[in-house]
Amino acid sequence: MKRTEKRKKRPTKFSLVLIVFAILAASFLICATAYGIYLTKKAEYAANKSYEEIEDRQSSPKRDAKAEALSDNISILFIGVDDSEVRAQGSDHSRSDALMLMTLNREEKTVKLVSIPRDSYVYIPEVGYEDKITHAHAFGGTAATIETVEELFDIPVDYYVRMNFNAFIDVVDALGGIDLDVNIPYAFYEKDENDKYSIYLEPGYHHLDGREALALARTRKHDTDIARGERQQDILKAIANKALSLSSISKYDDVILAIGDNMKTNLTFDEMKSFLTYFSGGMPQIDTLTLQGQGDMSTGIYYYMLDEESLEETTQILKSHLGLIPSKSKSSISEFSSGDEEQVDSDSFSYSSSFNR
Repeated sequence: MKRTEKRKKRPTKFSLVLIVFAILAASFLICATAYGIYLTKKAEYAANKSYEEIEDRQSSPKRDAKAEALSDNISILFIGVDDSEVRAQGSDHSRSDALMLMTLNREEKTVKLVSIPRDSYVYIPEVGYEDKITHAHAFGGTAATIETVEELFDIPVDYYVRMNFNAFIDVVDALGGIDLDVNIPYAFYEKDENDKYSIYLEPGYHHLDGREALALARTRKHDTDIARGERQQDILKAIANKALSLSSISKYDDVILAIGDNMKTNLTFDEMKSFLTYFSGGMPQIDTLTLQGQGDMSTGIYYYMLDEESLEETTQILKSHLGLIPSKSKSSISEFSSGDEEQVDSDSFSYSSSFNR
């Protein structure tokens, strides 16, 4: 009797390809996971190193309870300082060269960003009189700057991020530079991080490295304070866009290193991670706000005198976005979309619409 032998099926070329692909895919996932864990640990270390709580300030006095980044609408104050050896002022007594206040609405996943001109003539609680807002940091460091901004807008500043010029340059360079429409009236040489006129800037769409981006952010005597604030907002957006691009994933290691020694913040690592929800669907909507005003030399010293109406309107926008006052935008939108042809009062419509650039 003949025994029937079971014949082993030989793998086809197609199945071999699938096996190889599966192995490669598994290897890639393992490497990606390992790289992700490595980056997370490194980021956590950098965040812990940068963490600096403000003494005697557990939360903003303008809140009943401490805001939670994981669940509440919050505000973050970005402070750019020049603590270089050239200035010899140190990180706590240097002037703030750039101030930007950001509010984040967790329900809407939207962001509002306002630049505060460095020469704005405002009341500084630390010294009890009015002066340029850039001097607040020289008078009392981060705490005095935060108190001044809270006084200006009558809103809480929940978190701060203070970064010096070195961090800014290194972050932009770590991302491989940024692409930006350079919004300046004409070409000129601008100061570098050492106050030497070595950076050549010209209008138009350009790829900027860290030193060029910093020079563009600092330039202010060729047009207006408003234009300077708009440039800073554009640069921040360009950095965020580049950081969120797939091409930058492999560069995160260098970005983390750049931040470590040159940034201070009262955001914990877990609080930083909570902001990922804002970027889950890509770049969130960012509405940029402008503080109108005009320069004044009547005292022999240049001050930027804020327009009271513009300041009040900006204040209401920020308060509404933080949920500190009722938002009027929803009711107006429903009224507008109901078919009523009567013109909606601009004061009752969505504030951000008139400020989007």
